Formats: sequence, C-alpha cells, structure tokens
Amino acid sequence: MSTLSIRPMSAENLDLALSWARDEGWNPGLDDAACFRAADPSGFLMGWLGTLPIGCISVVKYGESFAFLGLYIVRPAFRGKGYGKAIWDAGIASAPNRTIGLAGVVAQQANYLKSGFTLAHKSARWGGRLRGLVATRSFVRPLNPDDLATVASYDRDHFPADRRAFLRAWLAASPSRQTEGYFEEGILRGYGTIRRSADGWKIGPLFADSAAIAEALIATLVAPAATDPIFIDIPEPNTAATAMAQRLGFTPAFETARMYRGPTSTLPLPQIYGITTLELG
Repeated sequence: MSTLSIRPMSAENLDLALSWARDEGWNPGLDDAACFRAADPSGFLMGWLGTLPIGCISVVKYGESFAFLGLYIVRPAFRGKGYGKAIWDAGIASAPNRTIGLAGVVAQQANYLKSGFTLAHKSARWGGRLRGLVATRSFVRPLNPDDLATVASYDRDHFPADRRAFLRAWLAASPSRQTEGYFEEGILRGYGTIRRSADGWKIGPLFADSAAIAEALIATLVAPAATDPIFIDIPEPNTAATAMAQRLGFTPAFETARMYRGPTSTLPLPQIYGITTLELG
C-alpha cells in the first residue's frame, strides 16, 4: 500500500467529497456543505496519496457523547487496497468515548456489525413525483433563525443529541432550502425541510406529532418542487410514514440501516417521518 495521509477537509475538499457522494447515487443537497461544516468543522477527513485525494469519511461530533458517521467513500480505482480501512479507523478514532451512529448501505452492513455496530432499524428512501393529494393547513409557517431555541428543543426529542449549531445554519435563508413549522396554539408540533438536490428535491428532517401534521407540512414544503422528483428517507418502523409515502405516489428506491456503536436513547420513531440526512443523521 502506497503511503496514505489522512487530513481534515477544507471547505473545497468537502465540496469534492459531496461530488463523490453524487457519483455514488446518494443525491446530497446542493447547499449541504456549509450546514455540514457548521455542525462540526473538524468532523470531515480526506485520505490522500501524495496530492491525489482518494477517499473520505465524516464523523460529526454532537457534544461529548454522540457522533454520526457518513460520507465513507473510497474512489473506485483505489478500493481493495487497504486505504478504506485506514480512513475508517481514523474516523472512528476522531470521536473517542462517544456513541457513533451511521446509515449503512446493504452491502456494508455485515462489515459494520463486525466493527461493533448494532442494528437499530431499517430505513428506505422513497421517491417520485407527487401524485397524491395533500391538504394545506393555516398552522404551517416558515421557520427562521428567531425560532432556533424552539426548534432545537423539539428536535432534541427526535435526535440523539443537541445539534443547535447545525440547526442554526439549516434555518438560515437559502434559495435552495426551505423549512416550515406546524404551530398549534403557539406550540411547535412538527417541522420539516425541503432542499434542492442533485436530482430533484429531498425532504428531511420531517418530524411531526401525527401523520396529519406531517402531511400538512409536506403540502407547504412541496410548493417549490413543482413536478420535480421528491425523495424522503423513512424509518421502516414508522408504518404511518410508509403509508403516507405510498399515498403520495412515492416508491422505494433503496434501503439503509440505522446502526449504532455504543449506547443511545430510544427515539420516537412513530414521529420521525423523514430522516434529516444519511450523512449527518
């Protein structure tokens, strides 16, 4: 194996890594990079052979107890040479004493089990052009940075750790990303984001107290998508979310598995209608 060096990514390196993710068919958002770096600027590593970047991994740290692993990619010409294992080991080592989560593709799940990860649940990416009818609700309005404290509190009930730094960037104005909240008597009962991606649009997160609230959010979120494809990653145990996706005319594209290494709290999967991203959890 030629000498491999593994270094933190620059902003430009992260743009390159996300282009590799597009090549893999993961369809990241067009405006993801800045929000990802806001979550943890030190959480992105790239492997180099001399001046040639050949692989990457992200292990984004949320506080002192949780991290999420993603963007684990080795360029096809450099696979099977041991580089991927070295990059993996560097990523794991970058988040000591933390539970680590990931969204594992089917082909890699056995390897993740060998690395000490356990299966929490399966998820599926659903997508297509919206065909079902959804009802708009006056309870839905755009979220903005002034809502950060409220959103962070609600989000914490649906994610294994506080991720206020990520949400601050996620709620910032962007021509390619829109976030809506469902308020009833001043109480946030659901929120969701839609963002432009390499292919169509992606909804995530979509957290809601009920299926009716989730659909009300979708009704507003899909407005900019027109007739473009829409994609959403749904936890398999949330059967109401799967039924909603079917009702809206979506079909399953591929499967992943949420896996953890280390202890984690139980999430309210019946209220998780769409996972935020496969890269950051």
